Amino acid sequence: MGAINFNIRMDENLKKRAFPVIESYGLTPAQAVKLFFNQIAITQCIPISFEHNAKHIPNAVTRQAIEDAEAEFDNAKRYKTIEEAIVAMQDLVK
Repeated sequence: MGAINFNIRMDENLKKRAFPVIESYGLTPAQAVKLFFNQIAITQCIPISFEHNAKHIPNAVTRQAIEDAEAEFDNAKRYKTIEEAIVAMQDLVK
């Protein structure tokens, strides 16, 4: 199948911000666009996350699990040597 030319109009500021990122991956802008289009063709969806600026705020269940884990960690028994820890683990399985 033959190649075609595909021209894109974009703001100069966008080009100045995006091209260095593309080039930091060792790609040319044309290669990046081809990768983008190939991914669309393969997955049948647009490979863009619109959550990049969203803060990932845990829900109530996850927050409670985090708090429980932190409390357990804060109250956990500490061992001075690895040998002490191994003996304690062995005692747990007896």
